[in-house]
Amino acid sequence: MSFLQSLIDPKKNFLAAMHMKSVSKRLRRFGLRYDDCYDPYYDVDVKEALNRLPREVVDARHQRIKRAMDLSMKHEYLSEELQAQQTPFRYYIQDMLALNFAILTSIGGILLAIFATVKRERAEREALGALPLYQRTFP
Repeated sequence: MSFLQSLIDPKKNFLAAMHMKSVSKRLRRFGLRYDDCYDPYYDVDVKEALNRLPREVVDARHQRIKRAMDLSMKHEYLSEELQAQQTPFRYYIQDMLALNFAILTSIGGILLAIFATVKRERAEREALGALPLYQRTFP
């Protein structure tokens, strides 16, 4: 394990553990997961990674985001009972892709693994001189 990885590992660094606890508390208040914070409009690779997820997973993500927006507009949080049931660092589909992305899932999560795959494929296409499959357009 490199020095930088040990700095961000909550098991080895007290400040990283405090940060993870703070992020977890904020995500639990609204019932979100960490992967819900990725913005598909910010990076096209995130959009492509979300397109590769099963429909049920994407629908559940949208429901969590809608609930969070509703609670935020009302200036409310989830009840304490519901906050206790939330799992903000449970990543989307670890069981499905665990065989292919075992190393990446130990670092981050399935969306991160898919995201890395999409980035790698795009870099390979650029190295071969092929046109990109998708491009960001501004309305």
